[in-house]
Amino acid sequence: MAVLNDLQSMVMDQAQGWIRDRMPVTAFRALRDAGAGGFDPGLWSEIADLGWCGVALSEEDGGSGLGHLNLGLILESLGRNVGATPLAATTVAADALAMAGSDALKTAWLPRLAAGEAIGALAVDEGAAHAPDVLATTAVRTEGGWRLDGVKRFVAEGMAADLLIVAAQAEGQTALFAVDAGAPGVSRAPRRLTDFRDHAEVTLSDVVVDADARLTGPDGDAALLDDLLDRARALAAAELLGLSVGAFDTTLEYLKTRVQFGQTIGAFQALQHRAADLYTRIELARSAVEAALSAIDAQAPDRALLVSIAKATAGDTANLATREMIQLHGGIGMTDDHDAGFYIKRARVLENSWGSAAWHRDRFGRLIGI
Repeated sequence: MAVLNDLQSMVMDQAQGWIRDRMPVTAFRALRDAGAGGFDPGLWSEIADLGWCGVALSEEDGGSGLGHLNLGLILESLGRNVGATPLAATTVAADALAMAGSDALKTAWLPRLAAGEAIGALAVDEGAAHAPDVLATTAVRTEGGWRLDGVKRFVAEGMAADLLIVAAQAEGQTALFAVDAGAPGVSRAPRRLTDFRDHAEVTLSDVVVDADARLTGPDGDAALLDDLLDRARALAAAELLGLSVGAFDTTLEYLKTRVQFGQTIGAFQALQHRAADLYTRIELARSAVEAALSAIDAQAPDRALLVSIAKATAGDTANLATREMIQLHGGIGMTDDHDAGFYIKRARVLENSWGSAAWHRDRFGRLIGI
């Protein structure tokens, strides 16, 4: 685990306290039971008032300049309670504009994204599996701009998004475009996944955007997409870490209080070993996640490696933690009355978002040349 400085400790303490009071797991259950999906707009407004939407943005771009590690601490805290927000998706969309947007785009969108008045989403994948190198969406140059056509599937926060960062093939190469979600030719249909969160299938049909809607990174558009995806992956890993911690804490409390055969089940050595193994794995995942987020903030040359390590490790850990949560709770853990289902379902979706553990292990091998 990274040694947090005073500011980071304060951010985490504030996040955990507010989330514990305002976003307990019962709040997500109520959202699910209401059939709303997505997130609670009232709580999102409170999050915006706390300044969390601009945590990772620089002060020059309208944020607080606290970086992605601090944002990761907040997302970990949200994950502990299965807190549903579009915070990660909106941050990555804002990052895209801050890194490669025109002055006009920044002026139009960054203040709104940083204030939580607009929601952003990254629209890349077109199939069931993460495949950023396989893009059928096209961008054709027109007089004064571009015309986009294609379908993006399972776009996280896609129904609520005001701004879409769309990956497409333009003149034989990968390109990114900032698209107003309300533009003519953009249509969206909800895709309800097992985690009851906001996902959409986004169809772009003859969507015309201005020339400056194209985002151009200093190292090329493909490198820009990789960088944005790594930010999305690292933030997903932070939430996966939080899910692991929440599942572990709930399970540990149950082991301490559930009585069987005349004693608490936590007194059984076999269960103690399983709890100790899980705790160790969570701390290893924490180190990997915090290293990846710190590398992103520092723009370290090995950040892609560290992100893949973090995403794979956090995914595997959340998989184990949520399965152990169900098994160690016994029959009650299998029921909808218990919260275990919320943890395992959210973990399964996040595990496969932006690349599964297997995908990232393969990527790690490619990055080191094997």
